[in-house]
Amino acid sequence: MQPILNWRIMRKGIYILLMMLFCLPMLAEKQYTVVLDPGHGGQDPGAVGKFSYEKDLNLQLALKVGELLVEQYPEINVVYTRSTDVFVPLQTRADIANKNNADLFISIHANSSDKKEPRGVETFILGTDKMEKNLDVAMRENAVMKLESNYQTTYQGFDPNSIDSYIMFELMQNSHMEQSLLFAEQVQKRFVGHLNREDRGVRQAAFWVLLKTACPSILFEMGFISNPEEEKYLNQPASTAQMANAIVNAFAAYTHRQAVRHETLAIDTVNVKPAPAEPEKPTVPAAEVPENKAQPVTYYALQICASRTLLDPADPKLKGVACEYRQIGDWYKYYAIIDTDRNKVVEKQKEIKPIFPDCWITKFER
Repeated sequence: MQPILNWRIMRKGIYILLMMLFCLPMLAEKQYTVVLDPGHGGQDPGAVGKFSYEKDLNLQLALKVGELLVEQYPEINVVYTRSTDVFVPLQTRADIANKNNADLFISIHANSSDKKEPRGVETFILGTDKMEKNLDVAMRENAVMKLESNYQTTYQGFDPNSIDSYIMFELMQNSHMEQSLLFAEQVQKRFVGHLNREDRGVRQAAFWVLLKTACPSILFEMGFISNPEEEKYLNQPASTAQMANAIVNAFAAYTHRQAVRHETLAIDTVNVKPAPAEPEKPTVPAAEVPENKAQPVTYYALQICASRTLLDPADPKLKGVACEYRQIGDWYKYYAIIDTDRNKVVEKQKEIKPIFPDCWITKFER
């Protein structure tokens, strides 16, 4: 009986070993998944501005972020809670993240106020610190659940308009708070440092969608649709591209990923010496025009800051660094160097880093 018993034990051990060898590659190949959640949608417009709806701004930005993530990090998996103008319940948004084993959840929103003056960006993580101060924001975002006919059953009796309901958040311990905070800080850093947006800080609030998402997660407010100036800014395609770049840069810093910037910037020829004029060439008949036209030249640049207004060379924001600027939409972006040789820009970045820790390399064509 002993040899038979030993063989059974040995066979079981071999089976377990084979299963481990089979499963390990699958575990190693698990993709990093980012879930992008454009807030509101469908019959839920979110905040309403003078000429735009929050739901549309959220979707535009989320799609642009996803586009850049796929382009710059093809190894990651990008999932949307919605990619069109449809209504998605709060619980379903969290379920999508959990079913896809999300590693990071980014809920994108636009802010609103009864007054026109408030402006700026803020990033929320789940928490109850200063809950009363941020309760109005949480109530507004959670109120969407009342559009669902069976919301009391789905949300276990939670009433988004009742202060008493929010006591339950104090009893919930979020195991991903530290990582959520790290990512939230990176997002604020990029928007304030690179885009020169007003900083409303990283805050804690009782958002249902963050409570039910089992991964590091943030709810980002891109600006105030109730502020005429910010509403105009948020509706410009160039602004959407800028904000998307800022979120992707924050993602890169948070995950310690490196990538060459692939975006093509609409560079205006401001403050740039014109190229020497070429001698006129005889006109070539249309039939004789060569097929191979001159290709645009690729340049690399080290961006150090951005400003809504044109800065004087002696402005403290430039810290005495000689640079050029380009006007892109309503923004002036400042570069310490522009060169066709990326290696030279990389070397220059080492010198500039101690002065501008957040400087980064961008790529464009002209």
